Amino acid sequence: MADPYQNNIYHQGDGDSYGTYGQGGQDGYGYQTDYPPQEEDAASDATEGHDEDDQMYEGEYQGIPHPDEVKAARRAARAKARTPTDTVSELEELAEQYEDIMEDCGHGKFQWTLFVVLGLALMADSVECFVVALVLPSAEKDMCLSHAEKGMLGLIVFLGMMFGAFIWGGLADKVGRRKCLIIVLAMNCISAFFSSFAQGYGFFLFFRLFSGIGIGGSVPIVYSYFSEFLQMDKRGEHLSWLCMFWMMGGIYASFTAWGIIPRYGWGFSMGTEFQFHSWRVFVLVCALPAIAAFVGLMFMPESPRFLLENAKHDEAWMILKQVHDTNWRAKGQPEKVFTVTQIRTPKTQEDEFIEIQTATGTAFQRWVVRTLTLTKLVIKNVLSLFGRELRLATLLMAIIWFTMAFSYYGLSVWFPDMIKHLQHEEYESKVKVFHREKVEQFHFNFSLENQVHKEGEYINDKFINIEMKSVKFEDSLFVDCFFENVRSTETMFENCTIRSTVFYDTDLYEEKFIDCTMENVTFLHNKKGCHLDYEEDNDVLIYLVSFLGSLAVLPGNIISALFMDKIGRIKIIGGSMLVSAGCTFFLFLSFSQAAIIAWQCLFYGVSVAAWNGIQVITVELYPASKRATAFGFLNAMCKLAAILGSSIFASFIGITKVIPILLSFAALVSGGVLALKLPETREKVLM
Repeated sequence: MADPYQNNIYHQGDGDSYGTYGQGGQDGYGYQTDYPPQEEDAASDATEGHDEDDQMYEGEYQGIPHPDEVKAARRAARAKARTPTDTVSELEELAEQYEDIMEDCGHGKFQWTLFVVLGLALMADSVECFVVALVLPSAEKDMCLSHAEKGMLGLIVFLGMMFGAFIWGGLADKVGRRKCLIIVLAMNCISAFFSSFAQGYGFFLFFRLFSGIGIGGSVPIVYSYFSEFLQMDKRGEHLSWLCMFWMMGGIYASFTAWGIIPRYGWGFSMGTEFQFHSWRVFVLVCALPAIAAFVGLMFMPESPRFLLENAKHDEAWMILKQVHDTNWRAKGQPEKVFTVTQIRTPKTQEDEFIEIQTATGTAFQRWVVRTLTLTKLVIKNVLSLFGRELRLATLLMAIIWFTMAFSYYGLSVWFPDMIKHLQHEEYESKVKVFHREKVEQFHFNFSLENQVHKEGEYINDKFINIEMKSVKFEDSLFVDCFFENVRSTETMFENCTIRSTVFYDTDLYEEKFIDCTMENVTFLHNKKGCHLDYEEDNDVLIYLVSFLGSLAVLPGNIISALFMDKIGRIKIIGGSMLVSAGCTFFLFLSFSQAAIIAWQCLFYGVSVAAWNGIQVITVELYPASKRATAFGFLNAMCKLAAILGSSIFASFIGITKVIPILLSFAALVSGGVLALKLPETREKVLM
């Protein structure tokens, strides 16, 4: 049986050798570099005048150990943890060696640059979750959306993100983290542009779905990508700091929505067929984080761990050298030499793509074969998550992701909907009722709002240049009346008799007349499309609630980042989910808008720590060849739970709040208890 690993040797400048893979055969891959190891008596220009033996470490007098001593002690501890009888797999040995290389490269300018670029990509994912909810009050009028269409528009993004996470997570393990991330960001930017100009509901829905499929792959790729540039003692903290960008995305979306959508003069129209209102400008602005991340990725390299897994040794070595040199030059030590000359890596022969000779078949046939081969490899990788070694971890993580997302996204919909419901109840409590009024030859030149007119008579009256909001006429009589330039919201005529009346340039369509008797009634030049209610439909409270909810996660982000590597992932996840479950019980005491907003902020602040821990442990539980695939599968489960949670919780608004609260409590407790069954990974190298 052919040995799956090559016989490359990992060398370091101090003369240590980390052995070889395989049995010392002659078919090993010998890495040839442009940077051969220096002879003992040779000196480079970079190190001239620097004698390490003559230099005094500045922390020596304070008793601070030298960084090299810390690294040596850490490596010795990892070696000591393995008993002589332990059998170390080749994958584990590779992971140890890669960890040693990342320790030598250090953490510095390169990781912080990548941190910002990937953070912007994560920010783009966050914005995508907020954009539809923020534009919906305006878009529903612009495109005449029914309640069912509004619900579908809210769910279609999560549906797209669910498929996107699964597809792009799997492809990232076979095609590359950087390449796939560039594609998903490009998809998001293109779809944002076209959706902002889409006039019809169908096109707008399609482009938002396309955008979700694209940006849905960003989260699995971002965490897998960034984790492979981090050493073990930095991994939990800096992956948690990366989550800050998700919060920044929510703040950015709500802040720009408040600053743009109410500014109606920013839009334009071309007749009645093409409208470009300010909410469409907001959709374009929401693509800026994705554009910035796309540009930044042009200057970032591929993950060297992915390249090593796919036997691309030369590229991996050059990238690791780039990381090393960038960090140490920024720290003022350009003389520090990258001492790795050869890297031994697994040779994944079974994962190599089937290449067809140029003369064989057409370009389309070659593309079909490559696509089918890639699809089979991705499916095989997904199925391997349920193999003997990973089955338990995958099952536990799937339940934890699902329960957390079900509660979080369900309550994310429940909080603002409950606020709207309370507002509506307060609004209806102030309704004015007019009974059996008789109005003759009167000119209504003022707007009507929150009124009910019962059994009234309107003879030879004029309704000109007015707005009607939440107005209802019941069992009323209209004779010889004239309606001109009337705009309406939630206005209807029920069981009325209308005779010899003209409706000119109004949006009072037939569906607003329920069981009415029409005699000699004329409709002329009805307003086409739906038109924005310029004041009421863009309540600043929508943006304020979104802003406060996003800002509330800041304390939880900071605390989880500082303690992720100190107390461990398991305690962070389990503790945060159980505390979040406790927070939901206090929602029984929420009878006002202020109370709901307060509990919303507390829930978000606590639950973000659980999210951080879940995302960190997900990248650490799975090997490099399956990391993005597993993250994508679990993130797809998350989006499925989001769809179910938001649908179920929204259906109980105005009916009862007991069921949503109990459902979220049960889900969070179940997930928190199961999290305690997971293995702790904070002191394990990244496989």
